[in-house]
Parts: sequence; structure tokens; C-alpha cells
Amino acid sequence: MERTYEGAELESFAHAKRWKSYVRATLRPFIAGDVVELGAGIGETTRALLSGFTVRSWTCVEPDPEMVAKLGERAAAGELGEAVSVVAGTIEDLPRSATSDTALYVDVLEHIEDDRGELAAAAARLRPGGRIVVLSPAWPFLYSEFDRAIGHYRRYTRPTLEALTPAGTTIEAAFYLDTIGMLASAANRLLLSQKLPTLRQVLVWDRTMVPLSRLIDPLLGRRLGRSVVTVWRRA
Repeated sequence: MERTYEGAELESFAHAKRWKSYVRATLRPFIAGDVVELGAGIGETTRALLSGFTVRSWTCVEPDPEMVAKLGERAAAGELGEAVSVVAGTIEDLPRSATSDTALYVDVLEHIEDDRGELAAAAARLRPGGRIVVLSPAWPFLYSEFDRAIGHYRRYTRPTLEALTPAGTTIEAAFYLDTIGMLASAANRLLLSQKLPTLRQVLVWDRTMVPLSRLIDPLLGRRLGRSVVTVWRRA
């Protein structure tokens, strides 16, 4: 199933190296075996998470034809790491028999209208003990022109993600990331209302706010943040 991505922010956020490093350190303990990354975009998350890390296989699933072509080029050139393959489409284009150990959604679930159905489809394709790992924008009160411009249906909280728990799975972890980024997003929502951040703003956030968040988030018990993470595990 083809789907054109309406956002224009991926190139700017590709420069967010410290944020990618934070996400890598946070999510890696939950990623193993045969991995399916849904909504892989242009492969920046793939490259960041696979840097110095070995899995049996990593399948990038992406519905946007232009991004699929870019992913294919990068995979063929070895830019994304070993054991990477590319599938054009969505999870519904994967056969039910194509089971995996990890289904990964990084800044993707909020783009899917039927998020409950999506997670149920992912759970149906998990092996016993497999995980669904979701990282998404947090807090509905932060929903802004930026969210609308890049096709977000919603922002989540821990309870709203937990309410989507697919049958046959249990919640293994749920927490927030990037306390300082949350404050910056609130300022943008209340004062600036920009549709898209500039590259300069992305770099300021990445180079100054993300390192502070990595220090502060654990001190606050990861109860606040710009992003929310939930991990489900199949019995």
C-alpha cells in the first residue's frame, strides 16, 4: 500500500545526532533478533540504531515511493548497516507468516489513523517473547501547527498508549524522554506557533537541550518529556 509522506522535516532532523544517540541508548535493550521497522523514512533511525549493533535481520518498511527508493539506494551502498532489507508498503503488506522478534515504530504511530489496528497487526506478527517498541510525540496539549503540517493525528500520553495494548501482549516499559525539549515545545506552541523548525533550531535543541535532558530525565523518573516510549511484550 503506497502512502505519500507530507512532512518536510526529515532532512533537518537527520542532523540531530545527540537525539539519535539518546534514542539508541534508550531503545536498544528492547531490540533483538529479526527486526521490522515500520515507517523507516529515509533511514536515519535505522542507521542510528544499527550503529555498532548486530541483529539477525532488519527490515525497513516504508509506504512512500520516493523514500523507498532512497532507502534502497542507501541499503545497497551499505550506509544503513548489515542485514538491512527494504519493503515498500505498510504492515498489511507483510505476510502473517513473516514473524519477527521486534516491531519498531519511531515517530510513526502518530501518523497512522487506526493506531489500535496497527498495533494489533504488529502483535499478530510477533514471535513468542517478541516486542513492539513505540516512541511517539507526547502530550496532546503540545499539538501544534508543526504536528498538523507533518500529518500527526495525535500526540500520546502514557495512559493513552497503554490503552492500545494489543491482545496477547503485556506492557514491559512505559516512560517519557526529553524534559527540556518538552519545555521548548511548549514555548513554541504558546509563543511561536511555527509550522516547521529551522535547521538552526533543530541544532540548538540537539546540542544544548538533549544533553541536559539525558541528565534530568532519570532524576525525574522519566515522568516528563517531549516523547513517550512504550514497549509491549508478547507472552
